[in-house]
Amino acid sequence: MSLFSRLFGGGGSDAEESKPSGEDYEGFTITVAPIKEDAGYRVSAHIEKTIGDAVKKHHLIRADVCNSKEEAARVSLLKAKSLIDQMGDRLF
Repeated sequence: MSLFSRLFGGGGSDAEESKPSGEDYEGFTITVAPIKEDAGYRVSAHIEKTIGDAVKKHHLIRADVCNSKEEAARVSLLKAKSLIDQMGDRLF
């Protein structure tokens, strides 16, 4: 894979290999999306909610890095739920 492909997301990635489904929580949809790093997987998730006719989106990325993709997905879901509990609609 070329340098530009790695920098700009070209080529096959773990995110493309498995299309995660969203989990509904308190009226929000959480889709975990761990990011592959050299040291493991970074905690990341997409949070969406339909408000009126618009779909509002928030991309959660944390500094936490986990050893496995499964652990990063679990932590991503917990962090997203915690953020929703704290912020609610103010998230957008």
